[in-house]
Amino acid sequence: MLKRTTKKRVITKHRMHEKDTGSPQVQIAILTKEILELTKHLKDHKKDQSARRGLLGKVAQRRRLLTYLKMHDPNEYQNVVEANKLKK
Repeated sequence: MLKRTTKKRVITKHRMHEKDTGSPQVQIAILTKEILELTKHLKDHKKDQSARRGLLGKVAQRRRLLTYLKMHDPNEYQNVVEANKLKK
């Protein structure tokens, strides 16, 4: 779970307009940050199966959002992939 300040910082960096909190770009950025934190957690706690299941769910959700973005706005997809340092 992200801290409120970290989440706000991610939202302000990736939002499209002033009140944007739910666009695919913002959701992908938040999920990427959460995935990084869960990955760090799982390196220390290898047997935490519930965290592993949550991680897999977040990865799947991010993949669906990336697919949606790639179909509807390929240029923005490229920007999001580069901004979040993701593999294509």
